[in-house]
Amino acid sequence: MENNIGYLLSDSGRLLRKTFDERVRDLGLTAVQARLMLSLVKFPDNNQAFYAERIEVEPITLTRIVDRMEEAGWVERVADPNDRRARLLHLTDKSREIVEPLRAIVNALVEDMAEGLTSREQDLLAELLGKISANLSAEREYRNVVNV
Repeated sequence: MENNIGYLLSDSGRLLRKTFDERVRDLGLTAVQARLMLSLVKFPDNNQAFYAERIEVEPITLTRIVDRMEEAGWVERVADPNDRRARLLHLTDKSREIVEPLRAIVNALVEDMAEGLTSREQDLLAELLGKISANLSAEREYRNVVNV
């Protein structure tokens, strides 16, 4: 099991999410709220459906999260000029103040993850993970490898 790439990726992702959650909690945010804020910075002016897909939560779940964040003054909903039914999400001035500390947490987490790796190893890891992502994103026919 220790050399199973799928397991190692999955377990590393689990540990990354757990550590991220612990660190952003000090800012008064949950991990999903922090991910939403970072997505709002990186991909501004999109609707809730976009962000739900981006942070991998159901749209109804994101609605509840946004309701709480809006009540707390972290985000605001703005009418979409291109679609009367849709609302765009925006950061508020209050949330913009927390973006830099949030980025600092992410940067420190990346440094901690890469501790002990040379620059060459980090570049190679990034290249290999990019290939794995491309493989998983590609349309592929499922192959049943179980012999019945």
